[in-house]
Amino acid sequence: MDVARRAEADPAFRADVIAGLSAPTRAIPARWFYDRRGSELFEEITRLPEYYLSRADRALLERHSGEVARIAGAGRAVIEFGSGSSAKTPVVLRAVSPSSYVPIDISGEFLRDSAAELQAEFPGLAVLPVEADFMHPIRLPEAVEAAPKLGFFPGSTVGNLVAATAVDLLRAMKETLGEESMLLIGMDRIKDEAILLKAYDDPAGVTAAFNLNLLHRITGELEGTIPIQAFRHRALWNDRLARIEMHLEAQCDLAFTVDGIGFSMKAGETIHTENSHKYGVRDARLLLKAGGWEVVEEWTDADETFALILAKAEPRRFAP
Repeated sequence: MDVARRAEADPAFRADVIAGLSAPTRAIPARWFYDRRGSELFEEITRLPEYYLSRADRALLERHSGEVARIAGAGRAVIEFGSGSSAKTPVVLRAVSPSSYVPIDISGEFLRDSAAELQAEFPGLAVLPVEADFMHPIRLPEAVEAAPKLGFFPGSTVGNLVAATAVDLLRAMKETLGEESMLLIGMDRIKDEAILLKAYDDPAGVTAAFNLNLLHRITGELEGTIPIQAFRHRALWNDRLARIEMHLEAQCDLAFTVDGIGFSMKAGETIHTENSHKYGVRDARLLLKAGGWEVVEEWTDADETFALILAKAEPRRFAP
């Protein structure tokens, strides 16, 4: 690898990968899935017949965006966290008549392409993309600082996080959006294990390619020597923690380096790459409450497989 490309590697990516591979239980944060190729693969996943989440989420948005607009009121700036391709965003924008739209994503090139496409679809709307890690409070563009805001967090991305981190994220969102803000968020419900496993280990192998792409990214950006063909994608349901887990499993004993640091793994050992927590009704409300949000309205599909929740930022409290 040439020195110029290696110098472009995100220092936080390097730090997380080295720390994660060095840990007793190897794990790498799921946010690093989303380089350009990872973002493209995830969009392909959302179109798979087994991946029910996107269909359920979109159907709820199409059915209830008018109610969201009625409750939230027109003229809010819509701030989308982890916007990706912004595929579902037009449904919301048409309903709520926003003053502006701010997509936030960690994958800068993919973000800019998606923002340009959305700007072409809504030529009269101010589209102000922000490349950032939304896990932390973000300084929004000056043009929207004074505007009332509607946060948008579709899909079930909050499920990727353990409870403590999810609460931190919700608090960071509240700080980013401000005290008078609202948040429209999707949360996946607990359901039959077979349905869940098909969604995260599809027969076409797209989810496997998405998971394995993380190793390609490490090899390409961090001068890794990982034998990618020696790993396989593995998805499992952890009933005790109510979550799907994704792992990269070594199929044989192996050794490799990343950024000049040596690592070894035994056959059957894994790198834990993602969680997708599923929530019951009370679980979801408690999580939002802990993050500083009060549920205003909640909608589910007929089979209660997925929930779309509209919440408002709670005012600061100085006593119970």
